[in-house]
Amino acid sequence: MGIFSENIVNQRFRQVFEELEKNNLIKGKSDIAKQLGTYNHVVNSILKGDRNVTIEQLHKLFEIYSIDANYLFGFANQMFKRANDAAIPVRYLDERQQGGRMNITLVPNRAMAGYALEHADNSYLADLPKFSIPNLDGNLIAFEITGDSMYPTITNGDVVVCEPLERGDPMRDNNVYVVVTDVVVAKRVQQLRDGNQLRLISDNSTVYKPYEVDLEEIRQVLRVKCRLTTYAIS
Repeated sequence: MGIFSENIVNQRFRQVFEELEKNNLIKGKSDIAKQLGTYNHVVNSILKGDRNVTIEQLHKLFEIYSIDANYLFGFANQMFKRANDAAIPVRYLDERQQGGRMNITLVPNRAMAGYALEHADNSYLADLPKFSIPNLDGNLIAFEITGDSMYPTITNGDVVVCEPLERGDPMRDNNVYVVVTDVVVAKRVQQLRDGNQLRLISDNSTVYKPYEVDLEEIRQVLRVKCRLTTYAIS
């Protein structure tokens, strides 16, 4: 196996592939590759442990084959959204059949620009993928992070699960928040004394310098509750 073989998400993906193939729900690697919007050699590399499965591929896996997101992230042992079911597309299952309300909205990297503009539009949010994690309640938003500005706290490809704050809610200096202006960034924040700006600070401070944003430019602030990473514990 390759260097990614110990990644729990990749391990579970391989188990899902084997289960779908065993039950004749897919016809090999080329079939699932087509459904996930990728190529046969990409699926082969994931199964061999030579690359990570992407967030977008996981979303399609959840939607098309009704795989439980909690299973893929290692939080549950039930593979499908209903025990002993064949794979039924999520769009054909009601909320009760899905095993409860999917309360976390995932904003993939490709949707970041749209979120900055339309985060208050319920119809926009309704079209984004949903999942849940045990013991994380409330209406939460998860963001797929790219880049290394928050390394090593947040690494490229991690997903941070966040709680939206109401305007005026208190923030704690030096804690990590997602700040939405015309872009979406995850940073540590410091509240400046004049009360009109926030200083945004990267953990990778040798490369990325702190900068200030005016409060009037901020469209939303979300407190980071946890992160999901595809990197295995070594």
